[in-house]
Amino acid sequence: MNITRGAGSVFLCCMLLISTPAFGKTVKKQHPYEKAVATARSEIWRAINSGKCGSATAAVTVDGKVVYAEGFGMADREKSIPVTKGTLFNIGSISKVYVAAAIMQLVEDGRVSLDKPAADYLPEFRMADDRYKKITVRMLLNHTSGIPGTEMLNSFGYEYNLNLKRETIDTLSRSHLKHEPGTMAVYCNDGFTLAEMIVERVSGNKYIDFLNKRVFRKLGLKNTGLSVGEIRGKPVAFYYDAGTGKAHPSEVISVLGAGGLSATAIDVCRFADSFAGNRLFRKGALFEMKKAQPPVSRLKFRNSPFSHGLGWDFTGMPRYDAAGIQVLGKSGGTGNYSSMVFTVPAKRISVAVIASGSESGAMKIALDMLDAVLTEKKLIAGEEKSILVRPEAQKLPPDSTGFSGWYASESKIGQIVFDFDKKTATVYGLKGREKAPVTSLVYNNNYYHDPAGNRYYFAGSGDEGYFVCNPAAFNIDTVMLQKIRTVKKPKSLRINMDGRIWLRRNVYPVESVIALETHMVKSLLYKDLPGYVVFNGVKRIESPEFAGMPFDAVRDQTELYLFEKNGATWARNSELLYSQAESASRLKAGENSVRIGNEGYSEWLAAGEDVILSFAKPQRGRIIVFSPEDKVTYDSLLDRGDVYAEKGSYIESCGFADDVFKIKARPAR
Repeated sequence: MNITRGAGSVFLCCMLLISTPAFGKTVKKQHPYEKAVATARSEIWRAINSGKCGSATAAVTVDGKVVYAEGFGMADREKSIPVTKGTLFNIGSISKVYVAAAIMQLVEDGRVSLDKPAADYLPEFRMADDRYKKITVRMLLNHTSGIPGTEMLNSFGYEYNLNLKRETIDTLSRSHLKHEPGTMAVYCNDGFTLAEMIVERVSGNKYIDFLNKRVFRKLGLKNTGLSVGEIRGKPVAFYYDAGTGKAHPSEVISVLGAGGLSATAIDVCRFADSFAGNRLFRKGALFEMKKAQPPVSRLKFRNSPFSHGLGWDFTGMPRYDAAGIQVLGKSGGTGNYSSMVFTVPAKRISVAVIASGSESGAMKIALDMLDAVLTEKKLIAGEEKSILVRPEAQKLPPDSTGFSGWYASESKIGQIVFDFDKKTATVYGLKGREKAPVTSLVYNNNYYHDPAGNRYYFAGSGDEGYFVCNPAAFNIDTVMLQKIRTVKKPKSLRINMDGRIWLRRNVYPVESVIALETHMVKSLLYKDLPGYVVFNGVKRIESPEFAGMPFDAVRDQTELYLFEKNGATWARNSELLYSQAESASRLKAGENSVRIGNEGYSEWLAAGEDVILSFAKPQRGRIIVFSPEDKVTYDSLLDRGDVYAEKGSYIESCGFADDVFKIKARPAR
């Protein structure tokens, strides 16, 4: 804690009288928010020591003043530079509140209407589903648009993608909606990219310039801006892989409105604090920004669902609502960083935590800090930590059988099975063909309970089933899985997709490491799921060439198209382009020369024996080696030197048109 220095001997004497009692021992002044500080330190260090994050920063502001700010861990391990309160991190989806604020400023200017169609402002915005014309600007900001989800192609990487907005428009032009606009609230990043485009189109300024002029300067946010990979002259926290300790290149995020800003924890708190007054908005716009923006949902939740606002994840939380305290909150996550901010506008209290690492637990840490501040200010009563006792299993309800079956999220597929004798429900996960139990739930008092104290229940009926989670930490309902409906007249794609390996071709060499999981994909068919194909998630087969989105409550879904190219069947999974593994050339002994064609597509080689590989590549080129089990064993972005590749491995060369790669292979034995 900083103490402002005074002048003269009177000040010095007063300080001595305060700090030095008669028995000669110095008494350290207690921090007014000691519990919140202790919570931040203990929980963040626990996350760092467990490997869940590499470094972090936290801050608390009260009445517009910073009452606590601290950095944890090393920002740069090689140079032994610690994180300080001035270190910048990527804040991910907290950025969504900033673009919502920019839109609301244009609403105040009379240049944008929340309830006009988004296409009125972006005539180039089209979809393959005519219902897109009903999508309003408001729906872009409260996740109710029905747009599939996230443009993954080159959104996250190590260089800014100037073509990102055009690529998003192109992908959406081929896409359908997963639900009627306005009827469901399902998290959607692309809506905020469209909102960013509206700000630019209406204002005539680049989005970041608009923020600088209308938001950052007004609030004195000198440490908020583009993502850390584009920051120059300021301290940033680097990301280090928890498993290998390798430093990744500084992350650049091209979707600024959806998640592309960086900041310090102090600046995030200061931005959040602006919702306590009229520094950014007049009264009407401020009210609109703080209120819940629910859909006209046909889903009936038992408890409070996520109370999405304009950009906000939370416009209230049950524990604080009961005390008459409105809390706004927004989480953020990128490939390399995670973050959370909470603010209590009426009391001018804000808390922010940002960390390197996507599994830091920033949301829970920030919530515990907020709880400590509110308790110390006597705004809420402190809660004793309860001892977790798993409830006694009761008889399963008769309608349980109707909810048994196959379920899925955006990337996972599994099965829920009820055992009436043991009074349990078991959730299984599928990885390829292998099925393994994820958790066992006991039924008690109308809920299913897991060992961690979280509660679950089923909404809907029969084939229209939703598996809803009510986490112990938040007491907020959210759809965790949606049931895969039975197809009465199942259709098939024109080629057998079962067990087929697909290799991604439209790869930009500076794509993020998190995108590597999309490079090599195995498509699968399950006999228990006729009419569906698994290809980067579950898809319902609609025709020999097309498989679409089967869910209305699942985020980040994609659609699959099969088409002919050069006499072979290729696949387009939304924006990602694939050829079959059979198209890969055979790796030869000795030197292999690989040239990138005019379309800029990645080229692939397949190893027919165990080999040692060495490489010569263009400066901006990238070589990635995948094992037969699709694990990355070498990535020239992070690795150097020769590498062993077992028989069945695939070698990907990513570059630009006319780039040439030299790959030498010698027997491993």
